[in-house]
Amino acid sequence: MARPVTLFTGQWADLPFTTMVEKTKGFGYDGIELACWGDHFEVDKALAEDDYCDNKRQALDDAGLQCHAISAHLAGQAVLDRIDQRHQAILPDYVWGDGDPDGVNQRAAEELMNTARAAQKFGVEVVNGFTGSSIWHLLYSFPPVPPSMIDDGFNLLAERFNPIMDVFGECGVRFALEVHPTEIAFDIYTAERALEVLDNRPEFGFNFDPSHLIWQGVDPVKFIRRFPDRIYHVHIKDAIVTLDGLSGINCSHINFGDARRGWDFRSPGRGGVNFEEIIRALNDIGYQGPLSIEWEDSGMDRDFGAAEACEFTKKLDFSPSGRAFDAAFDEAND
Repeated sequence: MARPVTLFTGQWADLPFTTMVEKTKGFGYDGIELACWGDHFEVDKALAEDDYCDNKRQALDDAGLQCHAISAHLAGQAVLDRIDQRHQAILPDYVWGDGDPDGVNQRAAEELMNTARAAQKFGVEVVNGFTGSSIWHLLYSFPPVPPSMIDDGFNLLAERFNPIMDVFGECGVRFALEVHPTEIAFDIYTAERALEVLDNRPEFGFNFDPSHLIWQGVDPVKFIRRFPDRIYHVHIKDAIVTLDGLSGINCSHINFGDARRGWDFRSPGRGGVNFEEIIRALNDIGYQGPLSIEWEDSGMDRDFGAAEACEFTKKLDFSPSGRAFDAAFDEAND
């Protein structure tokens, strides 16, 4: 059976939940992945109000939409990050507080724990999100970076995320880190190291998103095959490398959507991701969760793009075979 195709609402948080439900159904999706910002899924209300989760679920049921995951990228980013003024724009006021960096880190960790509790109450088993990173700024080793500084960054992951993962374990919910630049894990080797420092605890895995890998030169299929038991959720998102000899792969401080960039996100099927091989690899590892479209394309109308992406993904997906293609020859000779 084909996997459900869902739409992540993070890029639509300017619209109210009810409007987003109507649009998602109208675009042809099987389900929805609710962002924990805007009014799409509010963690504080989910825990404080007895009927909040039931009302959300009823609205989705009435629209015929599944929901397999909620996503806490913004709060998660502030758990490990070195906090600055940028974070105020992405965090709820009660997490930002007075902006004191240590306090923001602590409140963000508490918010992620509460997200696990809210997910349990809502009836989903996966929370997608970010971790942030205290060492992302050390990516280019000049002034020379001693290994101990990188060790400190991964040790901080263990220090702050083990208590968070304890709560996830108590709730029967898994955390799926979207491996991504600016996170503690942004490619295969750093993903391995994150698992190792957390002692490979089962609550911690990955939200696979190929768009963040290909422009780095990382093969998304190799990522799937390297972590077959840790792919807890999948985003369908595309990107394309557009190097022209002027801008480098680091994109010259030029923002998304500018044609001068060395790479950019594209609507699924319109970039450089080989989704055919990704589906085959997901079949090989037995992944049966949703294919959730995270739609980002600065050059395309988002309503058009979301509908097209849904059709593209449904056509792309297929179930694995339970038999060899040439088994009929042997059966005919029996």
